[in-house]
Amino acid sequence: MILQDILLPEFIKVDMEAQDKDSAFEELIKCYCAADKSQAYNDVLQAIKRREAKMSTGIHKGIAVPHGKTNAVKKLRGVLGISQKGIQYDALDGEPVYLLFMIISPADDSEKYLRLLKHLAELIDVPQFQIELQAQRNSQSAYKTICKFEEMFSAKS
Repeated sequence: MILQDILLPEFIKVDMEAQDKDSAFEELIKCYCAADKSQAYNDVLQAIKRREAKMSTGIHKGIAVPHGKTNAVKKLRGVLGISQKGIQYDALDGEPVYLLFMIISPADDSEKYLRLLKHLAELIDVPQFQIELQAQRNSQSAYKTICKFEEMFSAKS
């Protein structure tokens, strides 16, 4: 499974309004619930916050990967948030984040979940990926950027 299969344009929120981590979680989960026609808002929020309480998922300069597992969802999904102003996130480097890749997984889908997190970590290591993705102003162009880098990455593998 690759990112473009779980992070469709309707799961991409550009111009995020959130200024802090909790507001960002709420904004992205609302986006997920609207796009997936899901009633799992509270369950997903609890799963994300439970994981975040262990250690900040602000793991890379300007990027956070909040993630969680819950039985309230049936399918592995991703939600991307792009912030132009930056979000105070309590990131490991103390800097604001501009890209948030939220990963939501069914509780019993560990293999796909871990594979996706590994793949995302590999993409994040490509500096141009972050630069180009952060410059996008609509969900379609952000999705096309993800597809472009995944294709480039898979051609190298």
